[in-house]
Amino acid sequence: MTKTLQRLVYRSTATGSTTSLLNLVSILGESQRNNDRDELTGALAAHGGRYVQVVEGAATTLDGLLRRLERDPRHKDIKLLERENIATREFGRWAMANAVVTPEAAPVLEELMASDFPSAALIVEALKAAVDLQHAEAA
Repeated sequence: MTKTLQRLVYRSTATGSTTSLLNLVSILGESQRNNDRDELTGALAAHGGRYVQVVEGAATTLDGLLRRLERDPRHKDIKLLERENIATREFGRWAMANAVVTPEAAPVLEELMASDFPSAALIVEALKAAVDLQHAEAA
């Protein structure tokens, strides 16, 4: 049976500091372990008291992830911005990449996070650009 590949994009309000390295490392570490196990990929950005995340994987696995996210005390007010079928993964190399918000990217992300109905496509694009830039600089 073929698994339907989907992408979901959501944002939430952090219950702790989004500038805390300890908070971010905890979230990323747990996400990477779980996503590796569940064959999910994606990226997370933490900025201005909010999280925005893109996750890709099998539809049934994403259902379980959404249930876990609802119970996660590290954030609240989860708003699913988009869930769609996709042909290929944008973040296939990363179980959960840290999309570092650079000073250049901050205004774009702030505008997207402040909007009542932000463009999920622009969020995917912004996180992909941040992850690609970070990995290009590390190489």
